[in-house]
Amino acid sequence: MKAHEIREMPEEDVRLKLGELKEEYFRLSFRNAVHKIDNPLQLRMLRKDIARCLTMLNDKGRKASES
Repeated sequence: MKAHEIREMPEEDVRLKLGELKEEYFRLSFRNAVHKIDNPLQLRMLRKDIARCLTMLNDKGRKASES
């Protein structure tokens, strides 16, 4: 997921997407602990997507509080 895609989304959609990403990350990390996953880079990509969502939410919150 690209940063500009997240910026264009409404705040509620970003929060929903964040929840989905966290749940997917949990499942994938659990599966990785039990046995090896095919693409371990998926974990890294999910962590980065989660960080992007959190950053955009913080930016939107900061901009709202400044106004």
